[in-house]
Amino acid sequence: MNQPSNNNPSSNVAEVDLEPIVRAALEEAKALGVDEAEVAASHDLGLAATARLGDVENLEYNRDHGIAVTVYRNKRRGSASTSETSTDAVREVVRKACSFATYTAEDKHAGLADADLLCRDLIDLDLDHPWDIDATAAIELAIRCEAAGLDVDRRLKNSEGATVAQNRGLRAYGNSHGFFGQFAKTSHSITCALLAEQNGEMQRDYHYTAARSPDELESAEAVGREAARRTIARLGAQKLPTQQAPVLFVPELARGFIGHAVSALSGGAQYRKASFLLNARGERLFPDFVDITERPHIAGGMASAAYDDEGVGTWDRGLVTAGSIEDYVLSSYSARRLGLETTANAGGAQNLVVSSNGADLESLIAEMGTGLIVEELIGQGVNGVTGDYSRGAAGHWVENGEIQFPVHEVTIAGTLRDLYSRIERIGDDRDLRGGIRCGSLLIGEMTIAGS
Repeated sequence: MNQPSNNNPSSNVAEVDLEPIVRAALEEAKALGVDEAEVAASHDLGLAATARLGDVENLEYNRDHGIAVTVYRNKRRGSASTSETSTDAVREVVRKACSFATYTAEDKHAGLADADLLCRDLIDLDLDHPWDIDATAAIELAIRCEAAGLDVDRRLKNSEGATVAQNRGLRAYGNSHGFFGQFAKTSHSITCALLAEQNGEMQRDYHYTAARSPDELESAEAVGREAARRTIARLGAQKLPTQQAPVLFVPELARGFIGHAVSALSGGAQYRKASFLLNARGERLFPDFVDITERPHIAGGMASAAYDDEGVGTWDRGLVTAGSIEDYVLSSYSARRLGLETTANAGGAQNLVVSSNGADLESLIAEMGTGLIVEELIGQGVNGVTGDYSRGAAGHWVENGEIQFPVHEVTIAGTLRDLYSRIERIGDDRDLRGGIRCGSLLIGEMTIAGS
């Protein structure tokens, strides 16, 4: 996938060092007499090229940098940020943060993470893989991607375009406990969205590939052809009568379905008492074959991190074991609010791996026999407080283990606690493009509301 180039924008990231900026901000905070301070700085460079119907539609280059400062004085917290990194700008943002701390309420839980929990081993997690591609090559790749898709079938009459994007960023964090960490990371993607028409009916679908390394991306032509296959497969979509039936989520949607439980187990939801899994540690939520393990040190993982946003060192741990909730997702602040200890999740969970007890999507379709494959979800009908779940859906109807016809304009519904207990199979076809690695997921029965 690599393309030769002499003007790749992301190559400049290697020449940047954020440590002097972070340390200057910490020194300024110390001079102003704060009790504690922390500073996060970033520098990003990226390129995105979009082609539509064989021509360039959009070309974007971004160069963003910034600094965020948080100070603590007498258990009062003040924060300020800026996109400027000059000496004067750094001094000004620290002073603003100190000024704001005089107005906020005292909070006994506020403060840095405990010094003895900070990361001591700044391991290289293989997150930095620059893509040597310039604007011309990116445009050519996007055009090839779209063309490969449109060539699949004459019914593909229009396109929303194909986009090739690359990004390289540098992240640094330091605090007044003496911690400093800095690392570079990349993310690259190719996306294609097509429209098909048949007998006056139009359908749309898309496909994408994403990875830290360009060598791990699918080819542009493969992305276009898969987008075409998905779009054509949706032609002739029908409605379903309202019924109870099995539902099978494809991997890219299964990870979001699991994500609702992760959100409910977050420290913020717990201490605000805004979770359908309130005080649920130790409770059985899933069938006993389900384990959800956090593995933050996977080389090249999309959510890998040696330390969290507070500098706390990360480690492998079980979030769900044998179907039971083992722990929460906590930052230092939320942990203090709950009388617990941080789980190194300031900024979110890192690489949650969901266990499997099945094979790939095709095998789960055969095992389901009759039911709905969900390939698209519409709307935001998930209540994190009550656990009520109701989403518009589209996909395919299955009978006798074989796909019969595409489906649209249905709603799938239930309560998350009940739905999680009804999971029968999780495939081994994990989607690696996000922070939750989950395979196809089969629920034994859901309400499908249709015509």
